[in-house]
Amino acid sequence: MNRSNMPIADASRVELGQYDSVRTHVRQQVCDEVRKLERRIETLKLTQAPHAEIIISAYERMIERKRGFLQNWDM
Repeated sequence: MNRSNMPIADASRVELGQYDSVRTHVRQQVCDEVRKLERRIETLKLTQAPHAEIIISAYERMIERKRGFLQNWDM
């Protein structure tokens, strides 16, 4: 039987959220991304870029979604 046609056993499926090391890594990564977006927002507020408000709004939505993700996963 071709490997690509082999069924995946349920026992081999991994719930990544159950491992503390994975949760910690994901939490740190998302928190770092939020901090970077916040810094970008502060920089954009100081510039006179023509579309700064649109970009700031998009970054703020991204931050809200990332924080929502952390909250939903109890991180």
